[in-house]
Amino acid sequence: MNKKPSFHPNNIHNSGYNFETLLKANLALKEFVVKNNYGNLTVDFSDPKAVKELNRSLLLADYQIKTWEFPDENLCPPIPGRVDYIHYLKDLLKDEKDISVLDIGTGATCIYPLLGVAVYDWTFVGTDIDLDSLDSAQDIIDDNDLDAKIKLRQQFDENNILTGVIESDDVFTATMCNPPFYKSAEEARGANRRKTRNLGTNTVRNFAGNNNELWYVGGEKAFLHNYLYQSSLYKKQAIWFTSLVSKKENIESLEKSANKLGVQEFKVIPMHQGNKVTRIVAWRF
Repeated sequence: MNKKPSFHPNNIHNSGYNFETLLKANLALKEFVVKNNYGNLTVDFSDPKAVKELNRSLLLADYQIKTWEFPDENLCPPIPGRVDYIHYLKDLLKDEKDISVLDIGTGATCIYPLLGVAVYDWTFVGTDIDLDSLDSAQDIIDDNDLDAKIKLRQQFDENNILTGVIESDDVFTATMCNPPFYKSAEEARGANRRKTRNLGTNTVRNFAGNNNELWYVGGEKAFLHNYLYQSSLYKKQAIWFTSLVSKKENIESLEKSANKLGVQEFKVIPMHQGNKVTRIVAWRF
């Protein structure tokens, strides 16, 4: 058992990875498991195949997701961090019943809907601008018999986030989003190279991701302000609008804009994931 820094109190991964349990669930993980300098079982986190197999094992052992296949060029989301967002969203929604969530940019892995259904039996609509990603996500949904719980919609306009995917009769309990970090492909590649150097390896696949996953013109700030503005056009079609925000400096301008748009409640929810500190912003009208 490898001890990890704290996640949400309800996150079952707070005690780290139990590789003995994971190996029982998924024999394919065996070829990637090694012992570290302390004699503990682990994997090489700079090896994208090892990371993918580890997260596939977690989904199988802890969330009963039996099939999770997607192209190597798509981001491989770390399950403990992704399920943290789900747990904090549950806290925000408190006693709401029959929870339905709009997942913006659901990606090829469909990860937030999979976890939200597994942990809390929510229903989801996932959106993405990339048809190949939606095809991959739909295959995962079909393979796990989750079509009744998860529906997908394509966003056809890269300038829109909510417009074009929210339908007139939709009413969601919440929206959620993990926005692109970078302003351009060049900025994303530069960050990729820095991470690679920090790992002391030439691998880049651990930080794979296609354009719509990694960058957005104007970066995270521009994406968030567009999302906030478009939420004001659909005030009655979601109780809460939420997003991860990686850059703390984006919060102040977002809150000022929210006030101008008539937001009645604006929250910042801190998340501690290992040595990384991130946050969820949530607002409602």
